[in-house]
Amino acid sequence: MTDRLQEVLTDVDAELRESADWGHVATYIPELARVPLHQLAIAVATADGRLITAGDADTRFSIQSVSKVFALALALGRSGDQLWTRVGREPSGSAFNSIVQLEYERGIPRNPFINAGAIVTTDEILGGRPPREALAELLTFVRTAAGDDAIYINEAVATSEKAHGHRNAALANFLYACGNLKNPPEMTLGTYFHQCAIEMTAKQLALAGRFLIAAPGMPRLVSKARLRRLCAVMLTCGHYDASGDFAFRVGLPGKSGVGGGILAIVPGQASVAVWSPGLNANGNSKLGTEAMERVAARMDWSVF
Repeated sequence: MTDRLQEVLTDVDAELRESADWGHVATYIPELARVPLHQLAIAVATADGRLITAGDADTRFSIQSVSKVFALALALGRSGDQLWTRVGREPSGSAFNSIVQLEYERGIPRNPFINAGAIVTTDEILGGRPPREALAELLTFVRTAAGDDAIYINEAVATSEKAHGHRNAALANFLYACGNLKNPPEMTLGTYFHQCAIEMTAKQLALAGRFLIAAPGMPRLVSKARLRRLCAVMLTCGHYDASGDFAFRVGLPGKSGVGGGILAIVPGQASVAVWSPGLNANGNSKLGTEAMERVAARMDWSVF
């Protein structure tokens, strides 16, 4: 499979670099707006221990909302299923930062991958501890999953998000007013902004996703039953209001971030990371989504 997979990744990378439309980088976070547009990376970590790449797979980028997968795994490990009393498991059908939806649902976010739900998940991880302790635990989790200690938080990105995170502040304060935030909003938000500012390469992200493969020899960081639930939420909610489209086109559990990264899982076979900073209208990587679709189709990867 390795020779075939390398051929597929190389071909897809070459094809997409001819694209006329690379999307648009996120501009509401100034640090992300500075990222050069014309970049593309694909990395696949297989269940038999191989790592196959194409493109800019050694370039670091801000994983942003892809971090919510690791935060959710950690929160469930700490708190168990009681987390689901604070956040739902249904697709949103609305923008990832919708205030209207949160108000309509009386402070219980629709799922843990929209911003309001991720803020609740981060609040659960905090558990009354200093933010540095919670962030250290999350970083340790990610580093252990990747088998790589060279993964850090980009402080410039975190500072940029904090300075311009007014909508997230509104969500956090509404959650607090509804009694669904245990810590002061500014503490939870500060932790959340730093969580989203974790910086990785596509190689590191693919390796970090191996714990979701559920195959022999992969990192065992959560139970098999919980892996199924994590992948189910990724499939139904991982791409905001374009989650159905991603499931239709790609057929794999995945999670996107406005930094242009996408992590997808082929259960029992592989962890796939793609990155291209230009976004489509739904806030997901434009060429990253297209790369994932082409790789999945050519490798005949699908959960269906």
